Amino acid sequence: MRKILAVGGILLAIIGAYLLLWPVPIDPVSWQAPVDRGYIDPFAPNDRLQSASGIDLGDYEGPEDATLGQDGRVYATTRDGTIIRVQNRGVSEFVNVGGRPLGIEADHDGSLVVANAVTGLQRVSQDGSVSVLIDKFDQQALENVNNLGIGPDGVIYFSQSSSKFTARASGGPYGASLLDLLEHGGHGNVYAFDPASGAITRLITGLNYANGVAVSDDGSFLLVAETGHYRILKHWLTGNLQGTTEILIDNLPAFPDNIKSGLNGRFWIGFAAPRNQMVDRLSGHPFARKMIQRLPAAMRPKAVPFSHVIAINGDGEVLMNLHDHAARFPTLTGVLETRDSLYLTTLFGHRLPRMKKRDL
Repeated sequence: MRKILAVGGILLAIIGAYLLLWPVPIDPVSWQAPVDRGYIDPFAPNDRLQSASGIDLGDYEGPEDATLGQDGRVYATTRDGTIIRVQNRGVSEFVNVGGRPLGIEADHDGSLVVANAVTGLQRVSQDGSVSVLIDKFDQQALENVNNLGIGPDGVIYFSQSSSKFTARASGGPYGASLLDLLEHGGHGNVYAFDPASGAITRLITGLNYANGVAVSDDGSFLLVAETGHYRILKHWLTGNLQGTTEILIDNLPAFPDNIKSGLNGRFWIGFAAPRNQMVDRLSGHPFARKMIQRLPAAMRPKAVPFSHVIAINGDGEVLMNLHDHAARFPTLTGVLETRDSLYLTTLFGHRLPRMKKRDL
C-alpha cells in the first residue's frame, strides 16, 4: 500500500511540475474581457439560415472566403491551396496558389487578389497565372495574411492576424489563431499596399488577432474585425478623422471573422464560434492560461459548432441577423452577397452553403 501511495505521489508531482513548468509557445498577457451579454437583441437566435443548402465541393475543403469574378462565377479559397470556381452548383478547379489562401477579392482589372497565410499577398490573372504582390514588411516575412479589401483607387488593405504565431509553424491558420487568442499579446496588424507604386504602410498595429477587412464604397473608411477583443473597428482613410481608429461595435457575443462588402452599403460579418466562458473568466489570469496550453489538445478550449452571420452598415447598425440553431454549417467565416444569393463561407467542411435572398 505504501508503495502504491509513493508511486501515486511521484506521478502527481510529475504532473504538477509539468503543468507548472513545461515550456509552451505562449506568454499570456493579462486583460479584462467584457461581460458576455450573450445572444440578446440585436443578435438574438433565430432560424433564418434554415433554407441554406450546401454546394458539394467534392475533395475540396474549407471554402474560407469567396468573391464574384467579372465572369459572373464565384471563386473560393480552399484548404489545399486551390482556388475553385462555382457556377450554379457546378465546381471546378481554377488554379492552385500553394500555401493556405484565406481572403480573396476580385480586383478592378478582373484579376483576383488572394491573402495567403503562408506566402503573403498574391495576384491571380484571368488566365490563371500567379504572382506574389508583397511578402515582406521591414525585411520580415508577412505570414498570417488573412483578409483584404480593395479601395476604389486600387489600394489593397489587408490584415496580418498575428506576427508571432504563424500558420506554417502552428499546423495551419486555425492552430495559430488558438495560440494568439490565448496569449492575447497584440500581434495583429493592418496594412495598406499600393500595387501601382509598390508602397506598403502599416495603418494599425497591436491588434488581438486582426481578421476581416472591408473598405467602404467611397473609400473613406475601413472596417476591421479584432477577433480577440470581440469587436469591429472603424479606421478613417479620408476626412478630418483620417488616420484615426474608433470602436464601431464592442462586446460581440462571438468571435468575428471575415468582413465583406455587400450591396447597398452593407458589410457582412461571419462569426466563427461563440465566446468561451473559460477564456473570458481567465482573461486576467495569464499563468492559468499558460497552464491550459500545457493540457492535452483535447482538453483545451476549442470552437463550438455554431452558425451565425450579420450585416451592418457603416455606422455599426445591425441590419440583418441570421442564425441556424442546428449549426448544419458550423464555423462560418463570412458572406459573399450577390444579386440573388448569399454564399456562406466556412473554415471547415466540403460544402459551400448558399441561400436565396428571396428566402430571407
